[in-house]
Amino acid sequence: MKNLVIVESPSKSKTIEKYLGDDYKVISSKGHIRDLATSGKFGLGVDVEHNFEPSYKPISGKKKLITEMKKDIKNSKRVYLATDPDREGEAISWHLYDALGLKDSDYDRVEFHEITKDVVKDAFKHPRKIDYDLVKSQETRRILDRIIGFRLSKLMQSKTGGKSAGRVQSVALKLIVDREREIQNFVPEEYYTIIAKFKEFEATLEKYKNKKIEIKTKKEADKILASLSNDFIISDIKETLKNRKGKMPFKTSTLQKEASSKLGFGSSKTMRIAQKLYEGIDIGSETTGLITYMRTDSYRLSEIFTKETFDFIKENYGSKYVGTIKKAKNAENVQDAHEAIRPTSILRTPESLKKYLSADEFKLYSLIYYRALASLMKDAKIKATSISLENNDYLFKATGSVLVFDGYLKVYSSYEKNEDVILPDMTTLKDQTIPAEEIDKVQHFTKPPARFSEASLIDEMESLGIGRPSTYAPTMETLKSRDYVKLENKKFIPTEVGIEITDKLQEFFSNIINVEYTANMEENLDEVAEAKCDNVEILRKFYNDFEPVVEKAFKEMTKKEPELTGESCPMCNNPLVIRRGKYGQFTACSNYPECKYIKKEPKIEKELLPCPKCDGMIVEKKTRRGKIFWGCNNYPKCDFASWNEPINEHCPKCNSLLSKAKDKKVCTNKECDYQENLN
Repeated sequence: MKNLVIVESPSKSKTIEKYLGDDYKVISSKGHIRDLATSGKFGLGVDVEHNFEPSYKPISGKKKLITEMKKDIKNSKRVYLATDPDREGEAISWHLYDALGLKDSDYDRVEFHEITKDVVKDAFKHPRKIDYDLVKSQETRRILDRIIGFRLSKLMQSKTGGKSAGRVQSVALKLIVDREREIQNFVPEEYYTIIAKFKEFEATLEKYKNKKIEIKTKKEADKILASLSNDFIISDIKETLKNRKGKMPFKTSTLQKEASSKLGFGSSKTMRIAQKLYEGIDIGSETTGLITYMRTDSYRLSEIFTKETFDFIKENYGSKYVGTIKKAKNAENVQDAHEAIRPTSILRTPESLKKYLSADEFKLYSLIYYRALASLMKDAKIKATSISLENNDYLFKATGSVLVFDGYLKVYSSYEKNEDVILPDMTTLKDQTIPAEEIDKVQHFTKPPARFSEASLIDEMESLGIGRPSTYAPTMETLKSRDYVKLENKKFIPTEVGIEITDKLQEFFSNIINVEYTANMEENLDEVAEAKCDNVEILRKFYNDFEPVVEKAFKEMTKKEPELTGESCPMCNNPLVIRRGKYGQFTACSNYPECKYIKKEPKIEKELLPCPKCDGMIVEKKTRRGKIFWGCNNYPKCDFASWNEPINEHCPKCNSLLSKAKDKKVCTNKECDYQENLN
């Protein structure tokens, strides 16, 4: 009989089984196996009248898996629950324990923050039992989200064109809507700067009689220009050596932000790739995890990794580049069990692993690797120079900077640009007069606040305490999939439905759907995890405040009437209206449900290339669920189809058309395995 190890991911199970050897069998739960039922009051799966007792049921398709795991347990010496090292992972372990009928004497809980052979094997030497405070915190969060989600979603579906509302998503949406209204209401204000241009540099007017100056109108600017002579006195020259501090290693939010701004990755894509790097990559000699666990709010690095990295820096870059361990401002609030996101070994350079990684995996691993490496290197040093010039009580300044020691930029410069601004050496000209070649005014207008990108919205949510590292990516995806926001130039713009949902929620639920309440609830959940407060009291107080308002909203919230199209129904002559459904807008009869007429919209097909199988054309099409694919316009006579967009190039192996799939070209012939990386 073998020891049975249960993890969440199938790919992780294969990696870990190789490490543990023949005495262990490693299987996967494939994520959660149970969720709240949809029975009871309002279908919540929660008995709100009896201490919010939850009722669980197997997730669809998991009954068979649970039965198989029970058989595996019967044939095992001992069970090890090795799910992820966070609250969600702890909850999955408890659901496995409960659903599989385990006893305390039957199992151990093990956790590891990186999937490497030594760390995994060591974790089995230090088993523990399930942390029920962590489980209770996750369960409380799930119950809160279920109550808010079910009750508000049903309300929104009955009163608006929206599909759902939620504890975190609705507050994030409100941030986007509020920002859009700031932009719409913004009134630009005119202002001017005055620039003096010299032979080798430019200087900007900053002060008048030693007081900061603001120039609001053209008249003011012209008056100042008239007061200036062409000669400037060099009144001061300062040179200072400044440190440019390196960044901390990544935690979840900063990784998502940096991957968004530097690599153009969405938060979901970033986490998906990071998950794969964490779970294990075949690197030829072994299959191993390349990064530590990617859901963390800690900046801490292990002593072993720190020492290894300091030695690596010394050997590869020299002693002068060896830095110190940086301390985070909020270090005292971070759970020390977690580490920052870092490579599992600094010796696995991105270049040495490039042939084993996809283009996107290589990009993200490189970002994580060089960020961790840079965090342990010396600060960069910059020589900052400022020249002060006086002209009739007006003070102008020119500033420049030169990198004199690259420090951490030795490895991180491709992600953090540094451009030297060199000023001429004027130390011998102090107190002397120099002429300006030109003095002119420049008109400006104040700009509205920028719309949120994924990176800046994550930054805002984190600073306000809304959500947690694991919730940022799902929140973004929900807002996009519900059509509450659209992305233009990678910036969020709320849709008409998103604005409607926000306004309706604020009309009745402004005391709950707001930043302060949501942030306080996160703190309460943290206190449950630390056994500092009673979860039932949290739920009871919330529900007693929330449910009466929901009941009132169902009675008093006005329902938005569907938009008339100006056409009549061909079946009953009632007006046709625009409705919103699961797959977007459609035109239907206003007399529903008596009349179920739905207008069939003509399919819009975009011709691309001649079909390689017949004399037809390849066109862009959509499935019934709105997913785009490419197929022949002679269908069903011709069955050519591709999920990837065909391009006007032919496969060197079989001469079929090639198609573009993310970061590579692939053959459209299903029998051919040709592919070519684009990078």
